[in-house]
Order: sequence, then C-alpha cells, then structure tokens
Amino acid sequence: MPNIDFDLTIGDIKIPNPLVLASIAGVTNSSFAISRSVGLAMLGGYNLDEATIAAAKELVKKGRSEFAYDEPMPVIKNELGVMKSTAIIAGVNARSTTLEPLIEIAELVHQKEGILELNAHCRQPEMEAVGAGQCLTQNPTKLSEWIYEIKQTDVPLSVKVRAGVVDDIELAKTIDKAGADAIHLDTMDFGPTLVKKIRDATTLKIIANNSVVDYNSAHKMFSKGADYVSIARAAMASDAVLQGILAEVKSYQEMVGWYNAPKHICAGGDLRGLTFCCMPVKDCPLHYVLKRAGITKEEYVRVKESFNGTKLSEGSNTCFGSMVWCCKITRPCPWRDSYLQDLSFSDVEYMQLKKQLAEALLSSRNLE
Repeated sequence: MPNIDFDLTIGDIKIPNPLVLASIAGVTNSSFAISRSVGLAMLGGYNLDEATIAAAKELVKKGRSEFAYDEPMPVIKNELGVMKSTAIIAGVNARSTTLEPLIEIAELVHQKEGILELNAHCRQPEMEAVGAGQCLTQNPTKLSEWIYEIKQTDVPLSVKVRAGVVDDIELAKTIDKAGADAIHLDTMDFGPTLVKKIRDATTLKIIANNSVVDYNSAHKMFSKGADYVSIARAAMASDAVLQGILAEVKSYQEMVGWYNAPKHICAGGDLRGLTFCCMPVKDCPLHYVLKRAGITKEEYVRVKESFNGTKLSEGSNTCFGSMVWCCKITRPCPWRDSYLQDLSFSDVEYMQLKKQLAEALLSSRNLE
C-alpha cells in the first residue's frame, strides 16, 4: 500500500498516522515504542519531582511497574534521542506536583521536536495523596495556569484526563481555552458519545482512549470526532492489533479520503456532519443542531455557498442544485455520482472538499 498522508498535526508537529501508543507505567519506553505501528508514542509516564518519584517507588514496592528514576531528565533526554532516529513521533507523558520540572521537560521536548503530555489522569491513591494525576482536573485554576505556562515554551501540548472525574465538557473547555493543543481522553464507560460532545464543544485535537482493540472500535471513535485513537493494553502482547487497525485505516483513507469522516447529523454525527446536510428547509435535526452550535441558518447557508467556487458547485440536477448540499460518499446517490463521473471528480477529492467545508462550518461555531 502506498504511503498515505493523513494531514495530521499536533501543534506544529506532523504525525504520520492516527494511531497513538498510550503511556503504560514502567512499560512504554523507546525500545517498546519503536516496535509498534503507530504515528505517535507517549513514553512514560515519567515522574519528575520528589513527591511523584517517592509515590512511584511506593507503587513499585506494591508490585506495580513504574518509571521511578531519581534523575529522570537524562533518561528522558536519551529516550527522545532514540525516538528521533525513527519515523515515530515521541511524546513524553509526565506528572509532577510542581510546575518547574514540567517547564524544564517542556523545553527539552520542544528542542527534540516531540510532544509533551501533562498527566492529569493517574488515579493511584499514592499519586492522588501528593496531589498528582487526576487531582489536577479538580483544580481548574491550577490546571489552566500550568497549561498556559507550559505553552510559553512553544512545546506542542496534550493533556491526558480520565472521564467521569469532573464535568467532562467543562474540563475540556478549560483545557482548550488555556491553550493546549490536544486532549488525550480516557473515555471510561462513556465511549464515543463523550468524544462527540468534546468535538462539538472545543477546537482541541482529540486522542480517544479506552477499549480500542480493533478497527471497528477505532472507527466508532473516529466517526464521532476523534483525530487519533490510542491503545495500551491491546498493544502489549504484540504489534498485531496495531498493524490490523492501521491497515484498515489506511485502506479507508485511500478509498474515501477522510479516515475519520463523521456520520450524518440525522444519524447522530458530530458537528462536522453539517457538511453533508441539506438546505435548512425541512423539519429535521439540522435546525436543533445549528441552534446548539450557535450557527444561524443564514451563516450556515453562507458558509456552504462559499464553496460554490469549487467543484462542489456542480450538480444542478441534485436535490438543491449543487453538491455542497450532497451527502457522504458512502451513501449512494445516482444524481451526485453521475456528476462525479462526468467531472472525473473522484470520491477522495469530493470527500476532501467536504472535509474543508466541515472545517469552515466548525470555525463559525459560537463556543462560548
């Protein structure tokens, strides 16, 4: 299969494919990461200050694997050097009870052209007792301040969180407004439904985690708005699961041109699905969704018609006179498909323009 460009970034870092190896305490180091078929590997989690290092050592005594180095910075620097020689982008998942070590590691990660991941996810009692991990999500002021200060280093920043600890949507909005680039979301029991809500409420890149074990489970996350899916336990035994998912994702991208295309709005899709909607003249879910998104009917029509300078303007005999109003390529339509054939306008080109239209529609949202 030819090399596929997924057009993926976090911050200013280009990511080769939408599979992420999640950090696994005491496991995800460079030697493990380079043996897995991912575009981004989150190394760690690493413990950066005295309190988290001490907590990690207590966990090791209880039989849990941890990266509990007394001097973590040289270790992380070496790991980033190893990853730099591969095609996989390195992320560093780190936890601390103080900001200073996070700033230091952010500067190192930025220098090595990697991605920093602030760990606001761990729920081990030993980590919570010192104020690390998911405790950070319960202090939105502190979390916002840390994100802001870390971003002053210009490092691409992901924040890993666990669903169900606090109000998930407000948490995501806090992370977005503070300036982070991505949210790494452990969806817990909320699954793709929560991914959709966060996609609609923020501009963050979304890395969706939890129970991704095959292409079907990955595709459910993608179709609700995930930019990436991350895998941990299912990747531990071998690379076979990742290889299988990546092969299917590449095949879908090559065939359709939009690997994480949304469902139609009337089928429960996220706001990106507005790109496939009709004129706002019928009694359908479109009206409710536009109101929820803070997009007026007039603005919706204006954005759609702004694409009439593209090939989507063709299709005078389609339902509303141009393909800007047409549906997803996977839904058969003899009128649309006839124009595509006559124009030598491929399914991939059609969907890539629809993706651009979706991005334009999202930019017109009112996120307040």
